[in-house]
Amino acid sequence: MAKRDFYEVLGVAKGASEDEIKKAYRKLAMKYHPDRNPDSKDAEEKFKEVKEAYEMLTNPEKREAYDRYGHAGVDPNMGGGGGFGGGGFGDAFGDIFGDIFGGGRGRSQGPQVYRGADLRYNLEITLEQAAHGFDTTIRVPSWDKCDTCHGSGAKPGTSPVTCSTCAGHGQVRMQQGFFSIQQTCPKCHGTGKIIPEPCAACSGQGRIKRNKTLEVKIPVGIDNGMRIRSSGNGEPGTNGGPSGDLYVEIHIKPHPVFQREGDDLHCEMPISFAKAALGGEIEVPTLSGKVAFTIPEGTQSGKTFRLKGKGIKGVRSGFAGDLFCHVAVETPVKLTEKQKELLREFEKSTTEGGSKHSPQTKTWRDKVKDFFE
Repeated sequence: MAKRDFYEVLGVAKGASEDEIKKAYRKLAMKYHPDRNPDSKDAEEKFKEVKEAYEMLTNPEKREAYDRYGHAGVDPNMGGGGGFGGGGFGDAFGDIFGDIFGGGRGRSQGPQVYRGADLRYNLEITLEQAAHGFDTTIRVPSWDKCDTCHGSGAKPGTSPVTCSTCAGHGQVRMQQGFFSIQQTCPKCHGTGKIIPEPCAACSGQGRIKRNKTLEVKIPVGIDNGMRIRSSGNGEPGTNGGPSGDLYVEIHIKPHPVFQREGDDLHCEMPISFAKAALGGEIEVPTLSGKVAFTIPEGTQSGKTFRLKGKGIKGVRSGFAGDLFCHVAVETPVKLTEKQKELLREFEKSTTEGGSKHSPQTKTWRDKVKDFFE
């Protein structure tokens, strides 16, 4: 019986791409696979036909010859003749699903190499340290090569042996129906080696856990929650893989005077009743020392004064932020009789003087009057 056209077998056009051919083959192969059609000679023959068409059309040289000369241009023995010998169903599907299930042709064999995990270290610093920057040292957990077994993990005088399950590859191939799945060897856990007699000092790990001291440079203006990366100081990799990184996360302690917002600072500045009324010079705290500042007479509670450049120069800023001083007029307490009498006289004199002494009170009373009317 004459062979059908390979493109017709797969149901694709002559100019179909390789991806289109693979997609068509996968669909038909699943449909006609013998596992899904037991005791069906027709399905088995169709599966062989589909497999042969796929192998011919995914081989560039064979496809070119077939496109030019048809079936006469290809040797059926070169592709396995469409039977189950040679490549086999598992190999054909390995080409298609290899990238999904980890193992297809062309993949390197041997123990899997893994990068070590990253570590985080929480460092608590003061606002002053954050503003000015500083150098410090921290102690973090680390792994060093075992001095007893020199990193092999085996008892002195013995050596690791090749894993018999995976033959040293670190991976095994599992057959699940018509899928071939490659996974980490369950016996050696991907190392490709078995240690019959583990080293007593390191329990066969080949490394000992110790603490190490690292120097860390805290940059000027660092803010709460920022992280500093120390490359290669995380956990070591597996099977010779690179170490992870260490991230130093900054936590700034609450400050008794200042609150930080970005590069700006805020502080509450209590002043006396007399100072608010008369005005004058006061001392304002900053992170670099005290500065003199003059407030005008008649300053009200809640008034905010801005001191330019007295904030923090951030990590990515070209200039420092500002300091905002929020005035809080302090009401005197525990007065003597004389002080109370003086205040009564003062209150009387300001009341007799009219609303010019208390503009906010007049405005408030007018609003209340309008509300009730």
